[in-house]
Amino acid sequence: MKNGININDIKIGVVGAGSWGTALANLLAVKGFKIDLWVFEKEVKEQIETFAENKIFLPDFPLSSNLRPYNDMARVVSGKELVLIVVPSHVMRETVQKMSAHLSEETIVVSASKGIENKTHLTMSAVLKEVLPVIPESSFAALSGPSFAREVAQEFPTVVTVASKDEQVARYVQHVFATPYFRVYTSDDVVGVELGGAVKNVIAIAAGIIDGLGLGLNTRAALITRGLAEIRRLGTKLGANPHTFAGLAGVGDLVLTCTGSLSRNHTVGKKIGQGMKLAEILSEMRMVAEGVKTAKSVYNLSNKLGVEMPIAHEVYHILYEDISPIEAARRLMTRDLKNELDD
Repeated sequence: MKNGININDIKIGVVGAGSWGTALANLLAVKGFKIDLWVFEKEVKEQIETFAENKIFLPDFPLSSNLRPYNDMARVVSGKELVLIVVPSHVMRETVQKMSAHLSEETIVVSASKGIENKTHLTMSAVLKEVLPVIPESSFAALSGPSFAREVAQEFPTVVTVASKDEQVARYVQHVFATPYFRVYTSDDVVGVELGGAVKNVIAIAAGIIDGLGLGLNTRAALITRGLAEIRRLGTKLGANPHTFAGLAGVGDLVLTCTGSLSRNHTVGKKIGQGMKLAEILSEMRMVAEGVKTAKSVYNLSNKLGVEMPIAHEVYHILYEDISPIEAARRLMTRDLKNELDD
C-alpha cells in the first residue's frame, strides 16, 4: 500500500509509446505497478523487449521490467481499472475508436495528450466523451503541466495537475501518479487545464520564432505574457476558471515550453525564425510538435467564437500562409493601442 493505493490490485494500461507516454508508463512501472504499454511501431516494441529501452523516442533511459509492450490494443486496455492515453492529438479519435469495444464502464480514462482536434475544435477529453459514451463523464481526467519527458525520466522534481469533474477520481489519479519526484495537484477545471496545455504550444512556436530572429529577451517576455492573456481569453469564453491559467497547466507549462531547449514547438519556431520552411522542418522530425496542428484549430475556433488572439493568429499565418515572421512581428507591434487589461 502506497499513498492509499494498493499497487498489486490496480491494473493499468498506457496507450502510446512516444517520449511522454514512455516516461509516464515507466514512472508507474518503477513505482511498482504492472504496466501494459500499447506501442504503435513494431520496432519500438522490439527495442523495449530486447534492450529495455525506447531508442527512438526516449533513448538512453533504461525501462522497468514491470513495463510490458504490446502492439495488441485489446491486450493493453481490456480489464483495466485505469487507462492512460498519450497519443498525438490528431490520432486521438482513431486510436480511441480502436479501444472502445474493450473498455469497461468502470474504467477511469486519463488523457495526457495536449491538443485541439482540427475539424471539431474539441479538446481531448471532449473527444473521449464523444467516442466513449459507455464511460461516464466523471470517469475522465486530464493530466497536464510543465513536464518534459526526458526530465521526468531523469527523475527531476516535476509538478503537474490532474483535472476531473469528479473530485474522487482526481484524487485517485493523483495518488496513482504521485512519487517523491512527481508531485500531482488536483483540479475540477478540465477545460482550463486542457486548453492551457494545448494553446501554449502555439505560443511556444511564436517564442521560438522570436529567438530564431534574435529579437531578444524583452520581446520574448512580452510575447509570453500577452500569449497567456490570449489563452485565458479563449479559456474563459469556453467556461474555464480564469485562475487555472495562473497555475501549473497555464503559466507554468507556457513558460517551460516557450523557454526550454527540449521543447519541440519552440524548436520548430526557432528554425522558422532562422529561415527554414515548415515542410522542411517537419520532414526532419520523428516526434510530433503539437502546436503546428493546434495553431489551425485555435485560429478557426477563436474566429468562430469572436475571441481576439493576435499572436496565435500570426502563428497561423506564418505556418499556413507563408507570412514573413518579421512582417508578423511588425503587425503585432503596430496594432491599435489599448488598455493592457481590456480583454
